[in-house]
Amino acid sequence: MSPTPTRVATAEALIVLEDGKVFSGRPYGATGTTLGELVFTTGMTGYQETLTDPSFARQIVVQTAPHIGNTGVNDEDDESRRIWVAGYVVRDAARRPSNWRSQRSLDEDLIADGIVGIKDVDTRAITRHVRDKGALKAGIFSGDDAKAPVAELVAKVAGQDAMAGSRLAEEVSAEETYWVEPKDHGWEGEPRFTVAALDLGIKGMTPIRFAERGIRVAVMPADSTLEDVLAVQPDGVFLSNGPGDPSTADAQVELTRDVLDRGLPFFGICFGNQILGRALGFGTYKLPFGHRGINQPVMDRTTGKVEITAQNHGFAVDAPLDGPVTAPQERFGQVEVSHVCLNDDVVEGLRCLDIPAFSVQYHPEAAAGPHDAAYLFDRFADAMAAYSGQAAAPKEG
Repeated sequence: MSPTPTRVATAEALIVLEDGKVFSGRPYGATGTTLGELVFTTGMTGYQETLTDPSFARQIVVQTAPHIGNTGVNDEDDESRRIWVAGYVVRDAARRPSNWRSQRSLDEDLIADGIVGIKDVDTRAITRHVRDKGALKAGIFSGDDAKAPVAELVAKVAGQDAMAGSRLAEEVSAEETYWVEPKDHGWEGEPRFTVAALDLGIKGMTPIRFAERGIRVAVMPADSTLEDVLAVQPDGVFLSNGPGDPSTADAQVELTRDVLDRGLPFFGICFGNQILGRALGFGTYKLPFGHRGINQPVMDRTTGKVEITAQNHGFAVDAPLDGPVTAPQERFGQVEVSHVCLNDDVVEGLRCLDIPAFSVQYHPEAAAGPHDAAYLFDRFADAMAAYSGQAAAPKEG
């Protein structure tokens, strides 16, 4: 039975959940109303990268780390062109930043991008509630908007679209193709390979990690066709992270099957992992509250090594952990679950054994860390070297 909606009469800001649960706090960032799916992230650092990660589109993010904003923000660490979270929830917001790289306060950036947030709220209680109930529809209401009857606010929250069934990648993707060149990121000499990277919500550090290894990257809109991809003459195809439900990504699934049929090396992360799973014939499903943070333990089953990884996903691939198995789309041959989450046995990676394709459910570019999974970029470079008949280059960190 849902709790009876209540609130403190003098509250300046409220976070309201679809089940009627209400938490009181104070406004943070812009004032007004915002709606989204309530999720939590466990990273103790990297809040600027979190806020600008397009995978958080239409989500209200709770920071489990209590002190946020201490180091301010700068113009160098953004992962995309803007803040994408729908709303922001913190316990103790820094009154003033203190860091030699800081150019302004986090509060200033939230206001500039119109992000409605709430502070001085019990984030521990909110996180425990989400872990118990699962990710929920929610809303933040501040200023005059917080004075409305709670029953009206709950109805507004409950009336929004669910994340399941939402198609969002096209909303956050680049509008046109742009290039990231190795020479601009410390590589000396001629580029080794060209990668067509489908932008489903790509983080800015991802093409840089390729460029550091001498790989040119054409970052392409989410609705790019096979003809668009082949036009850049790629040595490999990459599918990025991104928001929304992978069950809606039919166009990207068909594109991936076309790429696999042509034998081009393929690498996917996060949303790209889910799309590869669907292309191989596996299903996807929504996790209760997802994996979000920079401290998620994953085992690489091909080596037995454990990695600490950065993750941000609410959906996962439904593939058998016992393998290898023949892919449901049999023409793609044998496939195995290459990585698994040590917290809950969720599939964290796929590896095709008969075609040059693999993917992981986390962020190997890992800004602001950790960097345990950087080897995956080298693994993809090796696949492209084998495909093109080139010798493998020395590994970068």
